[in-house]
Amino acid sequence: MFTLDQARSFVAVAEELHFGRAAERLNMTQPPLSRQIQKLERTVGVELLERDNRRVALTAAGHAFLQDARRLVVAAERAPDNARRIAAGQLGELRIGFTAASGFSLLGSLLGEISSQMPQVHLELAEMVTGEQVDALLDGDIDLGLARPPFDENLFESALLLTEGLYVAVPSGHRLTRLQRDVLFEDLRNEPLIMHSPTKARYFYDLVVRRVEIEHKNVRHTVSQVLTMIALVSAGRGIAFVPESAKLLGVGGVSYLRLGEVADDPVQLHAIWSKSSRNPALGRVVSIVRHALHAE
Repeated sequence: MFTLDQARSFVAVAEELHFGRAAERLNMTQPPLSRQIQKLERTVGVELLERDNRRVALTAAGHAFLQDARRLVVAAERAPDNARRIAAGQLGELRIGFTAASGFSLLGSLLGEISSQMPQVHLELAEMVTGEQVDALLDGDIDLGLARPPFDENLFESALLLTEGLYVAVPSGHRLTRLQRDVLFEDLRNEPLIMHSPTKARYFYDLVVRRVEIEHKNVRHTVSQVLTMIALVSAGRGIAFVPESAKLLGVGGVSYLRLGEVADDPVQLHAIWSKSSRNPALGRVVSIVRHALHAE
């Protein structure tokens, strides 16, 4: 097998087409450079250079070998710097899981900030409900989740990214839009409801039933995604309880009304990551997230 020094010597001679200039470029004398090329040709088993007292030229094999030799030399020169940058979290890959709702609230701005500060870190995205994110974090399939509480604080670190209000989405022109005030629970009595799935959308289901007086006999549809709920509301199939950020979906035929008896902003979104993660890029992203939260 030829050595990196031999490849580097060959590239210099092939580019200069002159042993003297190549030796000067490599900060060495011409005799040892000639011996490096001879050893390389013996190892490869073909003549790479045609040379006499007046000229140096590449053979056909030399032209082909030069392309690979250049890539090898460049890779070797980059390798230490890449290793340092990966260790510093400046290079590598970050896999992010996110809920559908976070996709139309803060995901875009967060990705923009990460890409701005870490342009050479490849971001891979996967839409997942919170339970799937937790499993993926534990299995090492993702590095960061944008998820809903609760999660095991013994296993995960977290940072609260967003709190927002809980609204009721109704078809445009619905009688509730003419109240000229916040909606009360009493106003919702006997309204057909589109509810979150108690298994696939457990966070929103629990949040709603803890705060709103639900009459389960009025539940017409049960779905897992906010976008599906809004589409059904637009189609006149009922009303739904959704996070305030659902307004950003821009689905026509839907009005969003504040719930007067839900005074706080109960809907939470967290960044979560495994305490055992060893991805250096994750550390930098966490710093970006925390700095952004502090700046607010």
